[in-house]
Amino acid sequence: MKTSSNKRLLLIDDDPNLILLVKDFLEFRGYEVISAENGREALELLEEKLPDLIICDVMMPEMDGYTFVEHVREDPRTSWIPVIFLSAKGQSQDRVKGLNTGADVYMVKPFEPDELVAQVEAALNQASRLMARKLAGSDNAPPLKVRAGVELTPTELKVVQWVARGMANREIALEMNVSQRTIESHVSNMLGKTGLHNRTELARWAIETNMV
Repeated sequence: MKTSSNKRLLLIDDDPNLILLVKDFLEFRGYEVISAENGREALELLEEKLPDLIICDVMMPEMDGYTFVEHVREDPRTSWIPVIFLSAKGQSQDRVKGLNTGADVYMVKPFEPDELVAQVEAALNQASRLMARKLAGSDNAPPLKVRAGVELTPTELKVVQWVARGMANREIALEMNVSQRTIESHVSNMLGKTGLHNRTELARWAIETNMV
């Protein structure tokens, strides 16, 4: 079963009360939550930290949700990240516009916190399935042969999770504030432990065994 303990969520809303409420609820469920007040601030955050999922209000000052998501979808670093739109507008045309802009889920305010958590979990699971299929290349990909009893250190686990999200060693090094050589060493150690041949197989193994 997937756990939320290593999942980072980016929450964007100009209502501080909603941010506080939703942040508390999601953190209680084990998620790491970073927040921004508008799309422009959120784009700056994305330069430093990549979340596993974005929860974004539609109507905001500075930069609205539509414009923000267009930026997210145009950037290869962030284009894969699932997005949940939150909006007070619940008309059919509003939902269609939100989904057509690039959101994966469109939720109307007010909403039940439990429903938001369910949508977050569903979107994360779908993203993992799509990533696994992309890495496998086809439904007929041969099964991975991994040595029995592999135990990763906490740092190796973090590294392989970033690898599975498609990040290069250089990007992982920036994310973890270490040298690229350190990341290369961790990847090499994991290949040795598992008997796998390359980063792609490592990524597939991490996804198939629910590490991500």
